[in-house]
Amino acid sequence: MNTQTLIAQFEQIIGKQNVLTQESKTEYYRSGFRSGQGKALAVLFPNSLIEQWHLLEAAVAANCIIIMQAAKTGLTEGSAPSGDDYDREVVIINITRIKTLHLIDSGKQIISLPGVSLHQLGKTLAEVNRAPHSVIGSSTIGATVVGGIANNSGGALVKRGPAYTEQALFARVTKEGKLELVNHLGIDGLGDTPEEILTNIETGNFKPEQIQHNGAMASDHEYDQRVRDVEADTPSRFNADARRLFEASGCAGKLAVFAVRVDTYPVPEKEQLFYIGCNDPAKLTMLRRDMLSQFENLPEMGEYMHRDIFNLAEKYGKDVFLSIHHLGTDNLPKFFALKAKVETLLKRIPLVSKYLPDIMLYWISKLFPQHLPARMLEFRDKYEHHLILKMSDGGIEEAKQYLENVWSQQQDCESFVCSADEGKKALLHRFAAAGAAIRYEAIHSNDVEEILALDIALRRNDIDWVEQLPEEITKDMVMALYYGHFMCHVFHQDYIFKKGADTKKIKALMLKLLTEKGAKYPAEHNVGHLYEAERQLQEFYHSLDPTNTFNPGIGKMSKYKRNCSCCG
Repeated sequence: MNTQTLIAQFEQIIGKQNVLTQESKTEYYRSGFRSGQGKALAVLFPNSLIEQWHLLEAAVAANCIIIMQAAKTGLTEGSAPSGDDYDREVVIINITRIKTLHLIDSGKQIISLPGVSLHQLGKTLAEVNRAPHSVIGSSTIGATVVGGIANNSGGALVKRGPAYTEQALFARVTKEGKLELVNHLGIDGLGDTPEEILTNIETGNFKPEQIQHNGAMASDHEYDQRVRDVEADTPSRFNADARRLFEASGCAGKLAVFAVRVDTYPVPEKEQLFYIGCNDPAKLTMLRRDMLSQFENLPEMGEYMHRDIFNLAEKYGKDVFLSIHHLGTDNLPKFFALKAKVETLLKRIPLVSKYLPDIMLYWISKLFPQHLPARMLEFRDKYEHHLILKMSDGGIEEAKQYLENVWSQQQDCESFVCSADEGKKALLHRFAAAGAAIRYEAIHSNDVEEILALDIALRRNDIDWVEQLPEEITKDMVMALYYGHFMCHVFHQDYIFKKGADTKKIKALMLKLLTEKGAKYPAEHNVGHLYEAERQLQEFYHSLDPTNTFNPGIGKMSKYKRNCSCCG
């Protein structure tokens, strides 16, 4: 089949207006959120699961590479093509228009179709007093529920672990090259054909008695015990963890997922934030181990910030902070998507920086007064290490007693109970920190290289969590920024180097040091096209996609088709 005939077939399935082929119109969808870009024959926008299925049928029959794409918020280039060295035509199927969401079991679980965002889920669950897996972070920039499952996404909430389910509805290409639909949602009577099953799940045409409760997990409900094991010589969570690779969970786009069934969570009756500071990291190690191993109630959240990222976020994350604080989160996903499209357009305009939106937002934010609470600023001046601790219900009194009777007795250690306003602003400041280094790079693009960003999982028993880098790495370093999910021992580490530094070589040296230390990486952003997949992860991808039809090249694996029937 020639390409024009195939494009005509796509147009017949979803309409000409839903098929993009011009390079100028597809460029945004062929580009990663932060970096990376590749070729594609077409970008397709199905409006229903049936349309998604028929597009898959046509693409598989035409021997195309298929990249399933949602909100395109991944940070490791895993949701877009990478380069022009594929051996087949590439088609991107963007499923963000398929937004149906079903509450089941009185909202204790949901069935999410592929375009449902975390933000949409959070708003829906608030109406039934339930909570989703993620409450800030990816939910604010438009990430989807299915995208989180596909990447074993982590998050800030200590009790919940990686996004995970064993109940999903998906399509795969068999080792014989045939497209097949697999229904493991645990719902009886949806039909016999793909068309019947997909129509019934999209329209919600099933009754409560059809829903099975057979023990298949719809979340990582073993994680609370795992994170408590502070003597374990392995990390609590990381993308290549074999215990949480199952079909759609961790598939990284090696399947075409139509729906997932996931747990929701009860909303605490009461929550309280505590702000903690110290200058000795060993004291924070003591606090972490004590709270995880001795407290009856696990923390809801324990977010770490080093003073350097505190300061950088105060200056370069201010516009993000102010946007959420004053405007809320409802329109932020659209804003981030619009900003990314503007940046894509600016790349094509000579002598105009693609960073123009960032530069404008930075200077506008400087017109506003100081946005951080006085007590946080006082702690910034006094302490190098900061921890934002959120406790709920019975854990609130446990934390109060510990901080008063144990923590306050340590030398140079202090804490305070946050007011509602201080607590909200502390969490917003931590969220703004995630993009502060990128903003710094935009403002100082003539002086620094692209940010080197790592997310790593340390061993649960690792007490030496403050990084010591050799001079070979630090000689061209402008700054190293550390923040992360402290109780889970998952850290985000952003490094800024002088212009001209060999960041590829530096990254290789850093990853070698982390491997020797027993750390795992990436911890929660998945391998994408930036990391080499571990052997067990490669084997998992091979088993899901034996012909290398879906998202080839991720994990630095081959982009070529596997034609033998022995794979997988």
